[in-house]
Amino acid sequence: MMRDPDLFEMVQCYIDGLFHCDTVKLNKAFHPNASLFDGENGNIFAEPSDIFIHDIGELEPTSPANLGQDPDSEILLVDWLSNVSAVVKLRIRARKNVYLDHLGFVKGSEGWKIVSKIWHLETTVGEM
Repeated sequence: MMRDPDLFEMVQCYIDGLFHCDTVKLNKAFHPNASLFDGENGNIFAEPSDIFIHDIGELEPTSPANLGQDPDSEILLVDWLSNVSAVVKLRIRARKNVYLDHLGFVKGSEGWKIVSKIWHLETTVGEM
């Protein structure tokens, strides 16, 4: 099975989009019909990606980049399901929050796109 380097470019686009609260990059990374899920407090939370991207864009004045935070993310796992589908597990810090993201990617005519995101707030840290 081919390991497509373009997937990693789209992962970086997603990371950069969050770090800068850049809606252009996030819109490039997410498929328009993608959804995000979380299960905090015993309830399943689901949100369309366009609402998530809008909310992140509203935070641009206090983006991690604008606050002077160093980029802090790592790819923990890439599970290649096929040449056109993969799941990427990331640890990513935004401000004081450290998240685990499971990103479902599918490659179509416009390249790799996030089609689903399951996220979990792993921990908080004391310093920016």
